[in-house]
Amino acid sequence: MKALVIHGKQDLREQEWATPEPQDGQVRVRIAWGGICGSDLHYYFEGANGAFVVREPLIPGHELSGTVDLDPSGELAPGTPVTFHPATFGECQPGLEELPHLWPKGAYLGSASTTPHTQGGMSEYLVVTRGMIRVLPEGLSLKRAALTEPLAVALHGINVAGGVEGKRVLVCGSGPIGLLTAAAALAKGAREVTATDVFEGPLERARALGVHHTIRIGEQTPDAEAYDVALECSGVPASIDTAIRAVRRAGVIAQIGMMGAGAQPLELAMLISKEIQLRGCFRFNQEVDEAIELLTRDERFDQVITHEVPADQAVEAFATAKDAQVSGKVLVRLWPQD
Repeated sequence: MKALVIHGKQDLREQEWATPEPQDGQVRVRIAWGGICGSDLHYYFEGANGAFVVREPLIPGHELSGTVDLDPSGELAPGTPVTFHPATFGECQPGLEELPHLWPKGAYLGSASTTPHTQGGMSEYLVVTRGMIRVLPEGLSLKRAALTEPLAVALHGINVAGGVEGKRVLVCGSGPIGLLTAAAALAKGAREVTATDVFEGPLERARALGVHHTIRIGEQTPDAEAYDVALECSGVPASIDTAIRAVRRAGVIAQIGMMGAGAQPLELAMLISKEIQLRGCFRFNQEVDEAIELLTRDERFDQVITHEVPADQAVEAFATAKDAQVSGKVLVRLWPQD
């Protein structure tokens, strides 16, 4: 089969790869669409995602949709449209029984966190366990379904924050995750949603989704204590400081944006004096099912997709995805069947 393979820093190749054969309890899927995530960008442009270094050829991609090619059990018919929960859970720990996404020694599609690496789905075929498969409901296109994984990340952040219904919400950062978070907050009944970014392009896309206000950081500043909840999607320390100033006393900040390893410079004195709760968010648990339901009934999420690029132009696709001014979510169209 054909696959997109990262061999190191800025070394992405289209190459032949052994077609995987499903074993008992597994399903082979013909991949249709693959979204480019921030971790994919790090693996390609830097050869590493934080501490996880590409040490062997790595197929990226965990934002995926496709159709069943072969299910040895016969449960899923060929052609069944599906998406995925891309995690393989690790070892259960006391107190974390209901939080499998936090169990240590887990794995994730398209990740160099394991050795051998866990291959992703930017390829013609992908074999996964049956439990990772989610059958798409009627009316949800394969293209929109490729947003399931990043929307689940956004929904998990909202859930960690305690929900947004009837609340004044600040979304910090309007990249793909920020846009999905803003759209999800609107869909889940936020009274008011304000989106921030340093670039005008992302703010234009946020306005198209229907947010109530946008703020261009560097030219404007969110009002102090004006928000009940901040959903921080950039992972930039200065943005977290902005959120600390912007949320009300006893407000909540959900840290959705991933940060680099090591110490981070944050202004915590105000967080303490205002009794703000800063809550970490890591991937998601079962919000993937909520994401599918929301994508099925709300067409506004299509607007988050700004580029659809064929697999033979993958290098250009990654360059476009890195340019926050011009792109929201970039989807790679994997090799269609003749």
